[in-house]
Amino acid sequence: MMQKSLHHERRVVNGRLCYLVPRRGHRERGMAEEISRSLRSRPRSIHPKFFYDRRGSELFEQICGLPEYYPARTETGILSRIKGELSGLLGGDFRLVELGSGSSVKTRHVLDVLHGSQPAVEYIPIDISESLVDSSRGLLGRYPGLSIVGIIDTYENGLDLVRGLGGPRNLVAFFGSSFGNFPPGEGARFLRSVRDSMGGGDLFLMGLDLVKERGVLEAAYDDAQGVTARFNLNVLERINRDLGADFDLGGFSHHSVYNEAEQRVEMYVRSLRDQRVTIPGANLSLALEEGELVHTENSHKFSIPQIGSLMGGAGFEILRLWQDPGAKFAVLLLARS
Repeated sequence: MMQKSLHHERRVVNGRLCYLVPRRGHRERGMAEEISRSLRSRPRSIHPKFFYDRRGSELFEQICGLPEYYPARTETGILSRIKGELSGLLGGDFRLVELGSGSSVKTRHVLDVLHGSQPAVEYIPIDISESLVDSSRGLLGRYPGLSIVGIIDTYENGLDLVRGLGGPRNLVAFFGSSFGNFPPGEGARFLRSVRDSMGGGDLFLMGLDLVKERGVLEAAYDDAQGVTARFNLNVLERINRDLGADFDLGGFSHHSVYNEAEQRVEMYVRSLRDQRVTIPGANLSLALEEGELVHTENSHKFSIPQIGSLMGGAGFEILRLWQDPGAKFAVLLLARS
């Protein structure tokens, strides 16, 4: 049984699906404080977790289907190919804990493995977006023995709720190369927090995007149809709605670039003119200059040696590392070392 939280309320969808959501005042205060702090700082920034309201999640699913956006289909292809091997590595019963469940397309490959070897499977998706409920509902018909407790919150808060759960071992999954959004120091701390949340028999399955040609990377984050641009600018629309801001989306454009020295794609919204924006919910008014950039996301790319060093430093042993034939992407199975 998951521990109760003073900051969450439990909502029941049916006998097999419920979810925890932060209490409204707690959630709004957290967003307002973080937006106020990051937009007052220089350079200005907005944390990428705020991309994922319902509209942002829909746009990201569209991005995953674009011809330029190789990460989603490449990682899905790896997971499909390794299901037999993964089944042999996951002896005994496991509970699936997923960080950033999204539409649960990749989740199904793991649930196929677990459902094939155990009559009942517990699934705990942790996602900042309420789209978690819709995607979870869609899994119930496919897996009769599945029960789901969703957590709509940050990864760290979700892991705190999962920490110390009894019952089966946990298989923690983190797909989509979302780890690449963390700054290096923060990413290392996050990996250690995942490790610290794991019991001795728990495992960690994650995807990481690999270093590759500039042209491939830049096209993936600035597609010809402009879906990524709409996704990026939607974060301003969310701040308008949730915090009463007056961002004029016509006064901003999408900007992305590959920083080769730092091995990361950087995304920004660019102010197209001198303008003033007020955000009453964050008690903030800011003046933006023409051409000024507001940072919204980094997506770091990794080499295989860097992955080995990173995981070893966080206290993990790499049990398996799988790549696609083009060496664009890697999926790792990790245990506590």
